[in-house]
Amino acid sequence: MNNLGNILLVEDDKNQREIIKTILAKEGFYVEDAGTGKKALEILKANSFDVVLTDLRLPDLDGTYILKEVKNQNTPCQVVIITAFGSIPSAVEATKMGAFYYLEKPFEKDQLLIVIKNAMNQVKLLKDNIMLKDQLFDRFHLDNIIGVHKRMEDLFKVVRRVAPTNSTVIIYGESGTGKELFAKSIHYNSPRKNKPFFAINCAAIPETLLESELFGYEKGAFTGALTRHTGLFEQANGSTLFLDEIGDLTLGTQAKLLRAIQEKEIRRLGGKETIRLDVRIIAATNKRLDEEIKKGNFREDLYYRLNVIAFSIPPLRERATDIPLLIEHFLKRINEVHGVKKTVSNEALKLLMGYSWPGNVRQLESIIERAFIMCEGDVIDVEHIPEEVNQDTLKNIPEQINIPDEGIDFETIEKELIKKAYLKAEGKVSVAARLLNMSYDKLWFKIKKMKEKGELFDFTNR
Repeated sequence: MNNLGNILLVEDDKNQREIIKTILAKEGFYVEDAGTGKKALEILKANSFDVVLTDLRLPDLDGTYILKEVKNQNTPCQVVIITAFGSIPSAVEATKMGAFYYLEKPFEKDQLLIVIKNAMNQVKLLKDNIMLKDQLFDRFHLDNIIGVHKRMEDLFKVVRRVAPTNSTVIIYGESGTGKELFAKSIHYNSPRKNKPFFAINCAAIPETLLESELFGYEKGAFTGALTRHTGLFEQANGSTLFLDEIGDLTLGTQAKLLRAIQEKEIRRLGGKETIRLDVRIIAATNKRLDEEIKKGNFREDLYYRLNVIAFSIPPLRERATDIPLLIEHFLKRINEVHGVKKTVSNEALKLLMGYSWPGNVRQLESIIERAFIMCEGDVIDVEHIPEEVNQDTLKNIPEQINIPDEGIDFETIEKELIKKAYLKAEGKVSVAARLLNMSYDKLWFKIKKMKEKGELFDFTNR
């Protein structure tokens, strides 16, 4: 029989304890028992349980003391209190302290099993919730964002500094660069990570609806407002609200948003109550807000409220050296889903690295998925790449890049790019560093190593 869950039974009456233990064990639960509160605490320290079923009155301790100890462990374990008729007020008080339920003596077998199974279901929900949160933290950890280009490394440093704070952040970047991914990384690496992440695309919702979505409304505020609606600002209280494409807001909505950020309070549409809030704002846009201010499209005061911490995500065409890593990442995920191991040919990789990528990372991911589907063999080649890529290549990738059968050799690609940049710069490291978007010190060190191995022409010995 499968174990349906672990239960600690605490009951000083031996006969009663044996009866309850037998009922639960026959149903499929693993049960440990204790006749005193002290013994129960010793067992709790050494083991973990899903449910603790304890009598309220014990010879040495009160059942509420055991309840407190379980709650202090901060686990999904649920506590069910057993109580006599005269102790019902105390049992009710125990439920207020966090007990799942209380059973009044004498109780029926079916009543006991229903309560225990409900408690187990609650434990499962709590465990699933913890698992999902852990998966979110792992998924949006900065180490999982692909990028080794210097501009990306600098960006990661900024995000690591910003995430633990409550500062407002604005993220600039073209469509598809991963602005929301960075926003989620900031949230899930912040003290607010245990609360949900809220997001809204300001460009996708009409102005008339956007205000009610952000601030909510009262019943009767307008035709069709049949009930009160809680807006995103209220829902995100104590958490993070991501305002994507904020550059598309109308001036009227901008004024209301400014007040919410500045005063840290809102008022629902049609309402009189002022609601105090603690919401961290992360905004994003693909527009230059300073230019929008000059055009009269964006409020300068709102800009300065948002522009506390600002950073830009570079487009993919400006960090081509990250493309092999991104391709490897996307292919690994698709391969795992389909149970295969497809790779990318040398020629296809050169083609992909030479493309301008107007849709950035999002477009690259779509093209890799399409190429995977179109490829019947194990190697994705030029013929599997869409025509749009073939017709628009930058033609600036080295001619010879050796890719081993087991995957993409990023180190070789990097060396080839360094060679080309170094030759184009005629041996001037500072010029080559600018071409590669790499720090001078980092490039100088790599060039030194390559010269030592005879992998790079030394201009100083001409």
